[in-house]
Formats: sequence, C-alpha cells, structure tokens
Amino acid sequence: MTKTLRARFESALAGEPTPRPVYAVYDWFVQNRDIDWQSLFDLGLGQISHATVVEHQRPHVQVVETIGEDPSGMTRRDVRWITDIGELHEAYLGEWRQEFLIKKPQDYRIMARALSDAEIKPVPQAFHECEDRMGETGITLGCTELRRTAFQVLQIDYAGLERFSIDLATGVQELLELIELMNDLTFREFEAVAQTPARHLKLWENLSIETMGPVLYRKHLVPVYQRIFDLLQRSGQKLHVHYDGNLRVIADQIRELPFDGLDSLTEPPEGDMTTAEARQCWPDKFLWLHPNLGWYQLPDEHLTHSIKRMCREAGSSRHCLMISEEVPPDWERAVPAVLRALGSVESDP
Repeated sequence: MTKTLRARFESALAGEPTPRPVYAVYDWFVQNRDIDWQSLFDLGLGQISHATVVEHQRPHVQVVETIGEDPSGMTRRDVRWITDIGELHEAYLGEWRQEFLIKKPQDYRIMARALSDAEIKPVPQAFHECEDRMGETGITLGCTELRRTAFQVLQIDYAGLERFSIDLATGVQELLELIELMNDLTFREFEAVAQTPARHLKLWENLSIETMGPVLYRKHLVPVYQRIFDLLQRSGQKLHVHYDGNLRVIADQIRELPFDGLDSLTEPPEGDMTTAEARQCWPDKFLWLHPNLGWYQLPDEHLTHSIKRMCREAGSSRHCLMISEEVPPDWERAVPAVLRALGSVESDP
C-alpha cells in the first residue's frame, strides 16, 4: 500500500528508512504566491503547515493597523503599538518592512510596557484546525506567538540588526531588561505549548551566525534553548530550529543541543556547510534541506544530479526537501523535475 505524504514524513522523522524523501512547501507560500499549487500537489508535492498554538493577551497595549497605498501604487501597511507611556510604529510596503518598531533606546521601555503582564494560554484547537485542513498531504508544526527566541525577535522583528547590535554592544540597560522580560515570556509560552497536541515544534530563528558571532550565541541563546528543552522534557515534544545561514563555527555547539531538527538548512553559497558535512556533524538530527535557489535554474539533468547527491549525503532517513525561502521562478518545470528525481533516489548509483 502506498504511503501518504503524512506517513512518509512521520516515518522519516521517526528514523525509519525513507526510500522516497518528501518534498514539501511552506504553507505561507501556498497562501501568498498565486501559482497553480494544485497541479504540484497532484504530482506529489507536500505541505509543511505551521499552527500558532499559544496566544497572548496583553493588557497594556493596543495594536492598530491601517492599510493604504503609497505614491508608487504599492500596498502600505502601518502598525502602531499604543501604550500609556508612549507609542511605537512600524511600516511595510507589500511584504517588506520599511520601518522597525524600535528606533531609539527609550523605545525598549515602551516595548517592555506593551509586553508586560501578558496572560499566555494554550490554543490546542489551532493545531487541530490546521491538521484538519492538511489531511494526509503533509505535517503540522506548532509555533509560539513570539515565534523566535527573544534575542532573535528583537534583532529581526522589533529593532533591526543595526540598532540592536549597537545597543547590545554598548550595554543599553533598557535592552538588557527587555531581553530578560521576553525570555520569561518565551519560557511561559513553552509551558503552554507543552499542553497542546503538537508533537513537533518550530522556532523561526532565521539564524546565520555572522549576525551575532559564537560568543553571543553561547551567552544569549544556548541557555534559553537549554531551559526550553527542560520544559519540554516531560511532554516529549521535539524542537526544530530555522537555521538557514552560516553555521560552521557553531556546529559543535549545535551538536550538543538536543534539537530534533535543523530547518531550511542550505548549502553554500547561501550557507557554509554541505549536506555531507551537516550529516557527519549531526548524525541524529532531522535535516530539513533547502535546495539552493540557483539549482532550479539549471537544466533538468544538472538539477536532478544535485538533488540526488543531496539525498544520498543526507542518508537513508531523517531528512526531507523543502521550498522554504522562495518559490522557484521556473516552478512549472523545476518542481516537477525535483519530484521525478526523488522518485528514483535509491535506485541510482
């Protein structure tokens, strides 16, 4: 009997032999890229869905969004976080952020007020609803509302790399206090996550080590991860992290942390480790492999060779392939070519 995509995912995650690795796309792209997804699903493409399984109720902030149009005709979205001690503002053009919430050191105090005294509760129905929509076509991962660890939320979402790096390097007290407050929120989130049916969880760290260096990684992230693992020990839930950049200088530290998987792992030139190096370094971790976007522009025979080589180097199980950074521009040709390649990975020399 032919296994469903869900069954193939679960077999691979469990460490069972995987003759035909799953190739799947993030649900965000299915919802936000207007292409003929059904034709690709009919050929065997799967989905990786994400359910936010906790929610925050924040008594000290009102978030107001307005949608408009900028002079060029692009959709502009403005978001205001309004508290009793001040207001923060961010702006987007289309999908792209143009302005961060935190622009000066005093803004960390406003953000701390916005996040303080939050009530956090599990939302198990969000997982069930996502699973019902998925059926047997893929797998659902549980996520927190903050989605990343505090350090990464601040760097990526709230302050931006430049502002955050300057303030961290100069020891801005308001930033350090906010990191501590947000770490506590993260731990409370995972206490709530442990009460949900999500078996596999994801942190959207978007980590590439050149944005912080190994010293800050050890100081600010490793202790947080270790506390999260302690919180999840009783529930038995597995944690995967979206690490899509350069990792070589912290590869040994990653090996010592009990992540179940590394999500959107990308070979050079986007990343700095090949699949063979990743598998040798992390023999037991699930590798969510992201084929380089440049591969999709190659002729079919070269694309097929790269895909099969990646799968052989990943081993007999504990891996899949994914569309997780962007949809290939030549998707009508390239995605079916990958699916054909995966149908005969084992039989080829």
